[in-house]
Amino acid sequence: MQYVSAKEFFMPNNELTEVEINKIKEEINHRQTVLTPKFIAEVQRTRAFGDLSENDEYRSAKRELNRNYSRIRYLKAILENAVVVNYESDEDTVGLFDHVTLWNEEDEEERTITIVTPLRHDILNDRISKDAPLAQAILGHKEGERVLVKVNDKYSYYVVIRELIKGVDDDSLIIN
Repeated sequence: MQYVSAKEFFMPNNELTEVEINKIKEEINHRQTVLTPKFIAEVQRTRAFGDLSENDEYRSAKRELNRNYSRIRYLKAILENAVVVNYESDEDTVGLFDHVTLWNEEDEEERTITIVTPLRHDILNDRISKDAPLAQAILGHKEGERVLVKVNDKYSYYVVIRELIKGVDDDSLIIN
């Protein structure tokens, strides 16, 4: 049996695009130069209110500062383990950042999704991670193809790729 450290378990896939690396660097810089001084000033201001054991404002300010430090550590760890990749696909096959309209035969519903990297997935806005079973199934396929999506050993379903609109690495998508 192979064990994975807690750090490795919680780290997202280390394949990143240039856009993601730049966005992460920008966020780290913003947090270090803008947010950290702001949070430190708030901690100092609320500390002056007196008894720290009953000072909710101080605890709240301290919590925000620690969350900021935690996010900075998380983002730095992502960069430390990053492998820069270029996601290009043929013009007529499904690839990363493409917008794909699918017909789910089982539900008899049509849905348009965008395939994104794990750091930018957002299921509520139909941005599906390239590592998700649906994305894995349709990557490399063409418009008009019927594809089996295998969720696990007991459940699978078919989708038909109805439309494919090629996408680009959009820097407006947030990093989770």
